[in-house]
Amino acid sequence: MTVFPIPLRARRRALLAGLALTVLAGCAAPPDRATAGPAPGDADAAWLAQLQRWQGVPVLLLGEQHDVPAHQQWEQATVQWLAARGRLAALVLEMAEAGTATDGLPPTASADAVRARLRWNERLWPWEHYAGAIMAAVAAGVPVRGANLDAAALRAALQDATLDAHLPPPALARQRRAIEDGHCGLLPPARVQPMVRVQLARDASFARQLQQSLQPERTALLLAGGGHVLRDLGVPTWLPPGLESKVALAHVYQGQPATEKGADYRHATDAPPASDHCAGLRGRWPGGAPASSSDAPAPSAR
Repeated sequence: MTVFPIPLRARRRALLAGLALTVLAGCAAPPDRATAGPAPGDADAAWLAQLQRWQGVPVLLLGEQHDVPAHQQWEQATVQWLAARGRLAALVLEMAEAGTATDGLPPTASADAVRARLRWNERLWPWEHYAGAIMAAVAAGVPVRGANLDAAALRAALQDATLDAHLPPPALARQRRAIEDGHCGLLPPARVQPMVRVQLARDASFARQLQQSLQPERTALLLAGGGHVLRDLGVPTWLPPGLESKVALAHVYQGQPATEKGADYRHATDAPPASDHCAGLRGRWPGGAPASSSDAPAPSAR
């Protein structure tokens, strides 16, 4: 059998695709010991009341589970509520790369124009999931800004050992467990810490964009996966100590009263149809993910 070498360009494309899928898995919040907050039927009113109490907070971080439409609906309602009251400084997104923005677009801009400005990646982030929140901000004259790392920055983060010292050891260990769980236990041990660095580097990028979007008496709002917004692990650890921020974490309601120390508020939603992405990955890699493969696990979409 003749073996044909894979061209360097193709190998790079495969690596970048693998990185993109892998870091999505890192968006998952560490597994909850229990869930908290009002039942879904009461959650909307409770959330609006909480927003009123948080009037003027400089930074608000919303953590979602990526595959739960009710979470994106909650985000859209939040954008609309803040924008209608003139309280939204900017909408900052995990779903677009840093350096992309809708600044300068008119409120009447089309969805196509907005996607072009944000260099939207439909393969990773279905537009229909986030269009409601994004277009509500644009229509209100509020800038929408990407905050994620581009491919070069992702590659650099994998090797950046200085990131290993950012979190205290217990928090770093918890972040490692979250990365392992997000990859269904299939990630080889040698690849866990590089993926932790990617998670940390992305959090730092989100924090930088939030700081650049601050306005007096208005709120810079971040939409990101739940694992990115936790106060003891994520973006808040990169914000200046004197900058006030609030964290709201959406979760699927289980009816178990408890609290999550990483969030200031828990927003309950109904559960989506059951799915198990880990089952597919285990069938694909019965012996675990190949240690040297650039083909990363599919995202957990949580």
